[in-house]
Amino acid sequence: MFSSQNINNNVILSIFKDKKTVFRLRDVALLVGEKDFELLNKKLNYYVRTGKLLNPRKGIYAKPGYNSEELACILYTPSYISLEYVLQKVGVLFQYDSRITSVSYLSRSINIEGQTYSYRKIKGEIIANTRGISRQINQVNIASGERAFLDLLYLNKNYYFDNLNTLNKTKVFEILPVYMSKALTNRVKKLFPDD
Repeated sequence: MFSSQNINNNVILSIFKDKKTVFRLRDVALLVGEKDFELLNKKLNYYVRTGKLLNPRKGIYAKPGYNSEELACILYTPSYISLEYVLQKVGVLFQYDSRITSVSYLSRSINIEGQTYSYRKIKGEIIANTRGISRQINQVNIASGERAFLDLLYLNKNYYFDNLNTLNKTKVFEILPVYMSKALTNRVKKLFPDD
């Protein structure tokens, strides 16, 4: 009985020591070295019932006060945070939008604990190319302002941007080949005419 209790303590202790706040079952298995997924799943569900962990979606476990950006990147993979969410942060869009917007292999919008996570479908080759995307320590994949601008312009050809002055024009043109689109290139050239 003591060894079982020790393993249980090891699971919860390992989760709370880790920098990440959101985990899949396989993440926890790797973290604690547990090969029995069924047993581990039972332990994690026990922690959910006792309030030590949250279960925001099936197969996903989180610490109380988890990072919403982390959850956005784990809900559907591959994906990365982009579009309006990033453009608000960098001052390209002024209109407030509380959604966390991402691009992924599907289009979907879901609400978890009052937070809306919105995904727009984009070609797999574009998602796979990491130019203009940073991966943070907590496994949050997030686009630069320039990449988010190109993602949104690729998906919405007539989108109105409030302030393009915060974007680095050189970086925009460095990332542009990722999309392999003449139409997008022409739209960007209209927005950033040669000086």
